[in-house]
Amino acid sequence: MDAHDETIVRTLLDRHGRSFAAELGVDPTQNTPAPLFRLLCFALLASTRIGSKIAMRAAHALADQGWTSAEKMAASTWRERTDTLNQSGYARYDESTSRMLGDTAALLLEEYGGDLRRLRERSARDPAAERRLLKQCKGVGDVGASIFFREVQAAWDEWYPYADKLALRAAERLGLGADAQALARLVPREDYTRLIAALVRCDLAGDYQAIQEASSA
Repeated sequence: MDAHDETIVRTLLDRHGRSFAAELGVDPTQNTPAPLFRLLCFALLASTRIGSKIAMRAAHALADQGWTSAEKMAASTWRERTDTLNQSGYARYDESTSRMLGDTAALLLEEYGGDLRRLRERSARDPAAERRLLKQCKGVGDVGASIFFREVQAAWDEWYPYADKLALRAAERLGLGADAQALARLVPREDYTRLIAALVRCDLAGDYQAIQEASSA
C-alpha cells in the first residue's frame, strides 16, 4: 500500500470506521442466532427508501421492545411493531415494514428454527445460495442482502472479502481500487468490515472532499 492509500484509509477509519453491527450493539463474530437476526432486521429496515440513521434508530427501538429473535418478533403483534416503528421516526413505511418483519420471523421459524446459521448450512456455505435463500425473507431484496452480508462476513468466511456496490463506488472515487480483493489488501482482516462500513458511511454523508482534504493536509 502506497503512502496515499495509507493516509486515505487511516482518515476513513478515523472519521467513519464503525461497523453498522457495532452501532447496532451486536457482535457478528459470536455467530449466534440473536446477533444474526438483529442484523437481518436492520438490513430489512435499511433497504427501504429511508435514511440509514432512521433505520438504525428503528432497529434499536425493536430491540428495546425485546424483539431480538425470530421467536420474540413473531410473538409481537402487527400493531405493536407498527407503533414502535412509527414512534422511532420510521413513519413512511411503518405498516408495510411491520408486516414484513412478522412474515420474515415466521419464515425463519418455519424453515430454520429461527436460526440463520441453519440457512447457511442448508446453502452448504455457498454465497450465491445463501443470498438466494435470504431473499426469500419478506422485504429482503438485493440491497438488504448486501447490507447483511457485508457485516456478517466477519463471521462467515465464505463471504470474505465482500464489498457491495455502495462501498465499491466510494472506493473508486477515493482511488482505493475497484474490487473487494484490492480493498482487503489495505487492512488486516479484523479491520475489513470497518473499512467497508467507512466507505459506505462516506458515501452516505457525501464526505469525499473532507476526507481527501484531511488526507492531503
